Amino acid sequence: MAFDGLFTRSMSKELQSLTSGRITKIYQPNALEVVLQIRAAGQNSKLLFSIHPSYSRVHITDQSIENPADPPMFCMLLRKHIEGGFISSVIQDGFERVITFEIDSKNEIGDAVKRKLVIEIMGRHSNLLLIDAKNDVIIDSIKHLPPSMNSFRTVLPGQQYVAPPQQQKIALTSLSDVELKEVFSKQLTAKDIVEQFAGFSPLHANELLHRITTTDAVTACRQLMNEIATSANPTYVEQEGKIYFSPTALTHLSGAVTNYGTLGELLDRVFFARAKRDRVKQQAGDLERWLQNELNKLKLKQKKLQKDFERAQNLEQFQLYGELLMANLYNFEKGAEFVDVENYYSENAETVRIPISPRKTPIENAQSYYTKYNKAKTALVMIEEQKQKATEDINYLEMLTQQVQQASTKDIEEIREELAEQGLLRIRQAKRKKKATKPEPEKFVSTSGISISVGKNNKQNDYLTFKIGKRSEVWLHTKDIPGSHVVIHSENPDEQTLTEAAVLSAYFSKARDSSSVPVDYTEIRHVKKPNGAKPGFVIYFEQKTLYVTPDEAIVMQLKK
Repeated sequence: MAFDGLFTRSMSKELQSLTSGRITKIYQPNALEVVLQIRAAGQNSKLLFSIHPSYSRVHITDQSIENPADPPMFCMLLRKHIEGGFISSVIQDGFERVITFEIDSKNEIGDAVKRKLVIEIMGRHSNLLLIDAKNDVIIDSIKHLPPSMNSFRTVLPGQQYVAPPQQQKIALTSLSDVELKEVFSKQLTAKDIVEQFAGFSPLHANELLHRITTTDAVTACRQLMNEIATSANPTYVEQEGKIYFSPTALTHLSGAVTNYGTLGELLDRVFFARAKRDRVKQQAGDLERWLQNELNKLKLKQKKLQKDFERAQNLEQFQLYGELLMANLYNFEKGAEFVDVENYYSENAETVRIPISPRKTPIENAQSYYTKYNKAKTALVMIEEQKQKATEDINYLEMLTQQVQQASTKDIEEIREELAEQGLLRIRQAKRKKKATKPEPEKFVSTSGISISVGKNNKQNDYLTFKIGKRSEVWLHTKDIPGSHVVIHSENPDEQTLTEAAVLSAYFSKARDSSSVPVDYTEIRHVKKPNGAKPGFVIYFEQKTLYVTPDEAIVMQLKK
């Protein structure tokens, strides 16, 4: 992956469409992300800033991000200073991964003021800063950097803004044709290009070297930089399990290629699902740990029950010993530690040595084995019941674990509520009591225009299947694999819609990373909930099976 200086150059060009746009709303979904809603050229756009150490970026997004009920302090400060303002320019500093949004706004008394919103995309050192453009003083930033942490610059409110240190590399666009020929007359490696030229990551360095093998160096350089400047061909490549992306074609790679209309769409494809998972993990880390601990306890209990079950299976031997002792009461006396008797139940009538208690009479020893037999027989029934319950509980918690891993923030709260209703988890007290709301399954639309709903947790699954869905509509679920309930809101969907719904079912299941996943489908009238069954558990019949491979690109396309 490479959100390098070249990609930043392309992105800054794409973001020029926001110039003259008005900032209508500001949100901060979490500590590392800010979203501006901007009205520009007659349409609304969502501009996402992320300073996540692994997913730092800025781009226009089509995806929805849930916001907290109470906005963080930095969000409130942005609203105070730039909400209602107009973006006057979008500027990149050379080929550095820094983009500045200059904003014309107004202060509390209505006077015109200029502000800068600066995004520094530098991995774990990324930051988003609000600056007073008049004197370049920092108003505030998401991350603070005191002098004790960095001797080059201080990032604190009231301090003078100092840009990150520049790398002092050559801009490829500044070289003449003659200079380019001279530079590339030497045998350069990708490492050499990264070290010498501004904005290059190893990905784009390798792309340039590959192009030079098919044409002359000057043409290759000019062509690549022109494509970068115009975002000619936003490209997503998946090769050997790794993901690569670029504003231009990556001709040196041979993996599966997908092209997108804009860089924003490309970055949504690359980052959105991962960033969403990370956001949920921040809020559901304690829940995941609790689920894993409970699973570990149940699996340990299951092993112990299996050992008890194996011991209890000796009941037939206890019965045999009791009967043989009763048949030989006069062949041994009190005080012996064992007795040898003939096993008249066996065809060969072999001799059996039976351990006995020297403190008990012969009849007491026989009765002791009968007692062990009855206890073992009762224990077998109880152990079998406990084993079955432990298995059901493990399946239930594994299903919840899968749901947590694929959930949104709202889905997580519904899972907590479900566990509280089951008496398994004490729910956290909210700061203010929330009004009860109905579960909201996630909505998708097939390429044929047919609505599809997906339950993201058990509350949504039950509500979707038994409240929203009509008896004649099509219901889908992965075969023998924990996953979501999916309903096609049509009595007779076409093959394309059925396949796409099956892809959704496979994607929102434990088999998300598998291929050729079996998905059952039937009418909702054939789906039943057994009495006393746990939330989300159903049985169904008269089903047919499709085999599909989960595809995140298809899921995102259907979401739109």
